[in-house]
Amino acid sequence: MWIIDVNNLAICAIVTVAMQFMFFLVACSCKFDKVTDFAGGTNFVVLAVMTFLISWTFSTRQIIATVFIVVWGLRLSGYLLYRIIKIGTDNRFDDKRENPLKFAIFWVFQAVWVFTVSLPVIFINAPRSADRYDYVTPQDGIGFALFGLGLLAETAADLQKFNFRNNPANKGKWCDTGLWKYSRHPNYLGEIMVWLGVFLISTSILQGGQWTAVLSPVFTMSILLFLSGIPLLEKNSDERYRTNEQYVEYKNRTSPLLLVPPPCYSCLPSPLKCLVCCEFPLYNYLDGENQPIKAKDSESTPVTQQPAPNV
Repeated sequence: MWIIDVNNLAICAIVTVAMQFMFFLVACSCKFDKVTDFAGGTNFVVLAVMTFLISWTFSTRQIIATVFIVVWGLRLSGYLLYRIIKIGTDNRFDDKRENPLKFAIFWVFQAVWVFTVSLPVIFINAPRSADRYDYVTPQDGIGFALFGLGLLAETAADLQKFNFRNNPANKGKWCDTGLWKYSRHPNYLGEIMVWLGVFLISTSILQGGQWTAVLSPVFTMSILLFLSGIPLLEKNSDERYRTNEQYVEYKNRTSPLLLVPPPCYSCLPSPLKCLVCCEFPLYNYLDGENQPIKAKDSESTPVTQQPAPNV
């Protein structure tokens, strides 16, 4: 079983590196931003479909997991492609387009991201995985529900923010409508739920070294919570709107990740916000140097943003 998994992993790694390298050549030589995110999303689809066809076992779990990844990947890559075509350029690469080495580092990271996060579906689609528990287990049910809710949340959040930004009346404002009223990053909540769901589905068949599939949700959460996800977006928003009293109020009354009614969230003590709602001190740049600041919410309750030891 382990030899077969190694072969599957090797094939997936080679395909991922080759696919990202080809897209990198296009993006680097043409200084073209429009294929970058598309390359990531479609790579997930390619790995899922490829491992599904290689196994040739077509168990119920393999079919469901593969369909899940195809729907998620096509939805994400299609949305990101449409968005970048409409926007024109991606400012994440403003300091990288002219430097092939710095640009290549991003593509290497993207290849690592695709391969690592795809581990659960790679193992689910392994040829002999169909021999184990080809019926719906409790963790399958939870995984299906988490994936469905996560995909719904991510899709709704993306559409709401896209429509908000396309409204000329909202120029210079931050999105606080729909799910964004209850979370500052509902799209990231959906993304985390999606990959937690896929991992839970895979736990029905994981054995031995296959438990490295846990790296999928761990990697996703680490990137979004502590590296280039929430921390970067919070810093950019704080630097842009820190003098806007309404924005400070919004930030203090709105959960960074989980969907929580603002009146409930604003009443929570700071330690509970941090431990339960992921309001890490690293997300606070309102004073310009990531130090504690005080602000009032709309109900005149003093709220202190503590500095902390945040994608």
